[in-house]
Parts: sequence; C-alpha cells; structure tokens
Amino acid sequence: MKKHRILLVDDHEIVRSGLRQLLALEADFDLVGEAASSSDALAWLGRHVCDLVLLDIALPDRSGADTLRLIRGAHPRQRVLVLSAYPEEQYAINLLRAGASGYVRKDAAADEIVRAIRAVLLSGRYISPVVSEMLVSQLDSGTTRPLHQDLSEREFQVLCKIAGGRTVSQIADELFISVKT
Repeated sequence: MKKHRILLVDDHEIVRSGLRQLLALEADFDLVGEAASSSDALAWLGRHVCDLVLLDIALPDRSGADTLRLIRGAHPRQRVLVLSAYPEEQYAINLLRAGASGYVRKDAAADEIVRAIRAVLLSGRYISPVVSEMLVSQLDSGTTRPLHQDLSEREFQVLCKIAGGRTVSQIADELFISVKT
C-alpha cells in the first residue's frame, strides 16, 4: 500500500496534535513533517517532497493565502488542502482560485477531514457541500453573493491584509508593490 506523505502547517500545537492523531489512524497516511509558520513550511518544502500540504490560513508570520501563492510559485503541482476556522463563505472561493486543492473547516467531523484529504490525494480536488452550493448559486443570475467574491486574487489579498490591521505601507512592502498601487 502506498503511503501518502503529508506536511501539516498550523501554528497551534493543539491543532497539530489532534490532526497528528487523526492521520495516524489512517494506514495510508504518513505525516512526514510539521511546521508552525509559513517560513518553516516553505523551508521544509525546499528540502523535502510530500503529496499533500495541510495548510492553515492564519499563520503568525504570513497569511496562509500568501503562503499558498508562494507554494504554488515554487511547486506548481503541489496539492494544498486549506484547513481553516473561517467560514467557507468568506475565503473558500478565493483560495480555490488562488490554487488551493480544497478547503475544509477545522470544526468539520473527523471523517469529513479524512474524506477531504483522500479526495485531494486521489482526484486533486475537494469541494465541501457548502462550497458546492456557493458555486451552483453563482450560476443563478438572480442570486446575490458576497461582493468580495468578485475581487481579483490580488485585490482579495490586499483586503485580507487590511482586515488584518496592516497599514498601506506594510502591505506595499509585503507585496513588493508601490504604496500608490
């Protein structure tokens, strides 16, 4: 049986511990690395190979969205399943557009998290029922949807940084763009 190599990226030890126990119950999952920050995850990926990155979007040194973009830039074929405490309505669509292979809530049942991991490993994508409904509702012309879903990836990235309390100068420095932009 092939063991799927998984890197777990989350800044909370208690979350990593719980996910470590969950993954240990699955014979075909092999947790090969853990990282508590974006920089640790990127350094690990620079030295090792894995089949899947389980990525939190709230990291201490860089947002998970920024980390996702850096992973996709350096490792375009890397599968990344976003694990988040934030509701799908706020982030899922934009993170899928940014290259996430799937999005699952941390408060999901253990079997749903395992199902999401397997779906990404086997088919390359996982769409939760909530995200699926959001995508279908976007096809309906009369349906209203959150305005942030119309933002480009870069606009959404800036919006998240503003919501995170960063100043325009800090955002410009982090994104390597002009303050005027």
